[in-house]
Amino acid sequence: QVQLVESGGGLVQAGGSLRLSCAASGIIFSIRSMGWYRQAPGKQRELVARISSGGAVNYSDSVKGRFTISRDNAKMTMYLQVGSLRPEDTAVYYCNTYPYLNSWWGQGTQVTVSS
Repeated sequence: QVQLVESGGGLVQAGGSLRLSCAASGIIFSIRSMGWYRQAPGKQRELVARISSGGAVNYSDSVKGRFTISRDNAKMTMYLQVGSLRPEDTAVYYCNTYPYLNSWWGQGTQVTVSS
């Protein structure tokens, strides 16, 4: 059974940073392209960063230069270092494979940025 568990969110002031983690189980993590997605209140879920099995990364324009995605295949864990946070980064952050599979969504981790 696939399980993706996100953690590391919290309340932070604008300009601050957090490190989000995604622990995977039930999948062959190392061969999967993975992504971080977020959903802000009243908005659709969007992809913010993705990383291939080989480590190639890609970011949405809204987070480029501020967020860094990485993975540790031995630990079956993916990370998202989020920095220079803005109030508009407030959202629930989720991890999933890329492209996503609906059955793999976890509960996410809330990031709230105060101005």
